[in-house]
Amino acid sequence: MLPLLLASSSVYRRELLARLQLPFTCSSPDIDESHRPGETAVDLVKRLAEEKAHALTDHHSAHLIIGSDQVAVLGDSIIGKPHTFEKAREQLLAASGTSVTFLTGLALLNSQTGRCQVDCIPFTVHMRTLDSARIERYLRAEQPYDCAGSFKAEGLGVSLFQSTEGPDATSLIGLPLIRLVDMLLTESVQIP
Repeated sequence: MLPLLLASSSVYRRELLARLQLPFTCSSPDIDESHRPGETAVDLVKRLAEEKAHALTDHHSAHLIIGSDQVAVLGDSIIGKPHTFEKAREQLLAASGTSVTFLTGLALLNSQTGRCQVDCIPFTVHMRTLDSARIERYLRAEQPYDCAGSFKAEGLGVSLFQSTEGPDATSLIGLPLIRLVDMLLTESVQIP
């Protein structure tokens, strides 16, 4: 098996990938993550996942490189990481009582052959109706400023959900393991 490389600095993705009990290393890609004019959210996350994987090929020429990127979509708007308390509060107030779809782009690049598998896995969260006090308690306790849409689903964020739907709950956290296993099996990686 070619060495496995996760093209990410995300601790959440690292923890998810560790579930597969495969040896891997991590390296952070340096790419421009700007949204292009006219680009759909699906096209954006697929492009960024693939670009993250390709960004590391110069130093990792015989690896299976995993790239992933995620955005949250509320209505017609892409919402990203809030970075601040104020922005997180705005995002959660806007999401209250609605549905937010998380789109996770996933790429697996065989840097030896150049073959790249790319997909987008959706996951929808139906939100409870949230008041300002509940949002502020959540934000002070969880501080999810590095999470798309201000949700930390692996923690207290789940208390904000009324229900969820999608093919792979791990995609909500940022690395869809079910689809990744399919891609790894295509590359003859034995799991387990």
